[in-house]
Amino acid sequence: MQKIVSFEDLANADLIVDTLYKGGDKDNASDDPISKLLKCCNRRGFRYRGTINTFKVDYLVLYTTLTDPDWPDSLDEQTGRFVYFGDNKRPGHELHDTPGKGNIILRETFDRLHSGERHLIPPYFVFQKGGIGRDVIFRGLAVPGAEGLDSNSDLVAIWKSKNSLRFQNYKAVFTILNMEKISREWITDLQNKLRFTSNAPKTWIDWVENGHYNSLRAERSVEYRTREEQLPASTEDLAIIQDIYKHFKDDPYAFEKCAVEIVKLMDPNVFECDLTCPYRDGGRDAVGKYRIGLNSNSISVDFALEAKRYQLEYGVGVKDTCRLISRLRHRQFGILMTTSFVNKQAYKEIKEDGHPIIIMSARDIVSVLKRSGYTTRDKVKMWLNENF
Repeated sequence: MQKIVSFEDLANADLIVDTLYKGGDKDNASDDPISKLLKCCNRRGFRYRGTINTFKVDYLVLYTTLTDPDWPDSLDEQTGRFVYFGDNKRPGHELHDTPGKGNIILRETFDRLHSGERHLIPPYFVFQKGGIGRDVIFRGLAVPGAEGLDSNSDLVAIWKSKNSLRFQNYKAVFTILNMEKISREWITDLQNKLRFTSNAPKTWIDWVENGHYNSLRAERSVEYRTREEQLPASTEDLAIIQDIYKHFKDDPYAFEKCAVEIVKLMDPNVFECDLTCPYRDGGRDAVGKYRIGLNSNSISVDFALEAKRYQLEYGVGVKDTCRLISRLRHRQFGILMTTSFVNKQAYKEIKEDGHPIIIMSARDIVSVLKRSGYTTRDKVKMWLNENF
């Protein structure tokens, strides 16, 4: 059961990973729980205590809903990587010319990271919107960068367009450190401009001193996803997957070509994927190759793709999954893509028996398309009309 801290207790509360902190009930800005927890500003995604102009900051808060389709912040709980987009989210401003100064914060933070001045980087606290009102969930203590990423990859200025106007924004990669609790004592130390005290988390000190990314990795205790976890959660996302389903109503087999393109969008290491002949596909709608390693010194692994254009209320069953499993040869893996979901029994058998099959459900399809820039129904429809 998730731990919940009441609004009245926020001022003295510790920060505990995945704990929900309640907002107030006055229906105004004073309901914000983050400002009560950390005595910082209570607006926008970047919140801080201190002075940005000279970057004398005690600590920073990154606030996210994790639901913005145009700027898809994401937290990979299995690796601890947190991707966060800057605050230049509409045309009309230079990259660093934002009211909240969020992109200046990112620039200064990563400049210090790249110059080896980690001791000058303030702690980052990551919060996600909770389910009701202004409630928030603490997701962890973050540091800029990640293991294996260089200075060309951890902070990138990307181009976007809106209403035919182009502009830039930052995409930043952070690591959530492996710790369960931030003590109220260390928060008080930070407010008194004392970072390196006995109350400071050891994993954070280790990162500052040695650059070690000891990330918070959380493996799923149950490997199979429920029906609800496989289907889109929002009305907009449900409409997108229904648009895809309807687009191929006159020729269901044409969805197989669409599935191939979605797989290519999912991972650029898919460098070959060809459709098989309809009605004689042997349980495989397409076969392809996946590249592992550097281009000049890589190996390829064969895979098979099976695409199922199903209505949302109908799940893929054991018969369909067994058909794909039986066609996989040694050292091959499979991809099962569906516009609906895989039912519980079939999903459990795949996972519990250790079959090398990637399941791409309706929610995954929408996620891949959004990550590739097709963030609205209109953009998805345009992509469908232009390609299929």
